[in-house]
Amino acid sequence: MTDQAFSNVWDALADTPQEALNLKLRSQLMLELSERIKAEGWCREEAAKRLGITRPKLDELVNESLSRFDLNALIDMVACLGDDLELLVKRNHNL
Repeated sequence: MTDQAFSNVWDALADTPQEALNLKLRSQLMLELSERIKAEGWCREEAAKRLGITRPKLDELVNESLSRFDLNALIDMVACLGDDLELLVKRNHNL
């Protein structure tokens, strides 16, 4: 077994750069949504209703079950809140 160094946890978990980026984006959106729920002081039932999901699905969201959500579902939740989402592509000059 050889030791490998990774630039971030997503690269270590993923098989491809595309998968690593997808994991990173999903994680960031899940964190943003969870922080919004806490900031608003919504109970879980209220948060689920506002996000357009079921209570069990909300539990998966706040427990950061990455495999349970794709980017489209998370973007839909942001939209249910009436929030905007901006995308910024940063060029990697190391490639």
